[in-house]
Amino acid sequence: MDLGIKGKRALVLASSRGLGRGIAAALAREGADVLLCGRNAEDLAANCAAINAEGGGRASFVLADLFEADVVEKLEAAVAEKLGGIDILVNNSGGPTPGSTEDMTPETLANHFNAMVLRLIALTNRFLPQMKAQRWGRILTVASSGVIEPIPGLALSNTLRPALAGWSKTLATEVAQYGITANMLLPGSIRTDRLESLDAAAARRSGRSIEAVQAASEAEIPARRYGRVEEFAATAAFLCSEPASYVTGTLVRCDGGAARST
Repeated sequence: MDLGIKGKRALVLASSRGLGRGIAAALAREGADVLLCGRNAEDLAANCAAINAEGGGRASFVLADLFEADVVEKLEAAVAEKLGGIDILVNNSGGPTPGSTEDMTPETLANHFNAMVLRLIALTNRFLPQMKAQRWGRILTVASSGVIEPIPGLALSNTLRPALAGWSKTLATEVAQYGITANMLLPGSIRTDRLESLDAAAARRSGRSIEAVQAASEAEIPARRYGRVEEFAATAAFLCSEPASYVTGTLVRCDGGAARST
């Protein structure tokens, strides 16, 4: 399928590794020019080199940290300089520190709210006027399956990401008339460094091996395995595509059937 995004310009947040890196690579394979961002210059440079070597869309990067107060201005300037404008925005903030509700001090909650919610919304608002003017845009927000079913031990994520779900749905109804879509993509257990670290933490808490923790987790997934980054990224690329122009305001799960609710 031709996704119709050759030459489109995409900013992918938190793309130095994991799901963000996979999405950036998938968009570039379809011919989009991608701007990666994150905190690790070495990883970002390596990602861009690998993407550019494939010969699809061009890749560049900017160092940016969503926990920094000036990150919205920094990313807006980088998009203007390196892409000359934007068509696709992938809001991805990575995962917050695991913990219980009692671990959420007011300071911790406020700090993560700024990085995971406030600045994603502020950044989107910066780019909406251009998308409206060109009557085409894709806003994809990567969250967590905890939006559907809260995940034990991830209280911060379970608290903050549903706020983005409400925002994304409201946004979708406001911008659809301009040819802009707004969707959320919810990963289940996708094999990334973060999932490995969560499994390692679970192993320490329970006294089991990491292999035993992973086997038990996979047994709970109808697909009986963890997902691959490439599978998740392909779903993201479709939601950013021209053929997906009538898909908006949705919560799309990529979880192997793990969520039990409808």
